[in-house]
Amino acid sequence: MKTTLLLVDDHQLFREGLKLLIEQHQSATVVGEAGSGIEAIRLVEELRPDLVLMDLNMPDMNGIDATRQIIKKYPATKILALSMECDRFFVVEVLKAGAAGYLLKDSAFAELSQAIASVAKGETYLPQKVSNLLVKEFLQCIPEEQTLVYDNLTPREREVLQLISDGKSTKEIAHLLGISHKTVENQRQSIMQKLQLFNVAELTKFAVRHGLSSLTK
Repeated sequence: MKTTLLLVDDHQLFREGLKLLIEQHQSATVVGEAGSGIEAIRLVEELRPDLVLMDLNMPDMNGIDATRQIIKKYPATKILALSMECDRFFVVEVLKAGAAGYLLKDSAFAELSQAIASVAKGETYLPQKVSNLLVKEFLQCIPEEQTLVYDNLTPREREVLQLISDGKSTKEIAHLLGISHKTVENQRQSIMQKLQLFNVAELTKFAVRHGLSSLTK
């Protein structure tokens, strides 16, 4: 069954062009169009689409506020935000409002199709440019004190930290480094104590910032 879409944008020509592309490629079915956030809320209630393509900059009610209200009333509705702005504020605010993805309007249609498919499956979709922006902001939030502590890690601890951040299990790390499980656990505890970081997510963030993770490559 095709994903049903509601197109929300205050520019009619943009909506018509987008609808034509979507229907030509048979990637989804457009069941309605709205030119404002207020109209979008009404049509979501009336049509119950699987997914809403939501422009952010509209008169009367912007896409962020419309997203917030739609998700509050109809939490099963998936929303993919569309914007010309690769801006942290817009990205963060619409994701906080409940959107499942963010796509730039200058993206190729192939990426739009990919984004629709991902969001329809319950995944989050962010283009590389937006992901890079968020990662940069994310890393800037790391306390500077941790940078000073980095020099206190031994070469072996840095190896273990890199493998942890790459998602390796204790068993895999022990095998790769030729050491015992107990040694890996001791190294892990030492790293956590030195950095004052006590879960894998925080260790991974630290490793990315210091170029120890494959995520930075």
